[in-house]
Amino acid sequence: MSHDLNLIQSHAFQLSRDLMVPVTVFKVDGEYGVLPSDEIDASDDLDIVNEYEPW
Repeated sequence: MSHDLNLIQSHAFQLSRDLMVPVTVFKVDGEYGVLPSDEIDASDDLDIVNEYEPW
């Protein structure tokens, strides 16, 4: 988790391309994080910021 959105976005884009899976940037409690998109549930209390697809 990080407070720097620019850092998270650049890492999320690279992670998506390295793993060749969609990843989602989310915000929770004032911090940003990244998860593979298929691991996020609709019941999670996350604010979705962006989704990166490797294609």
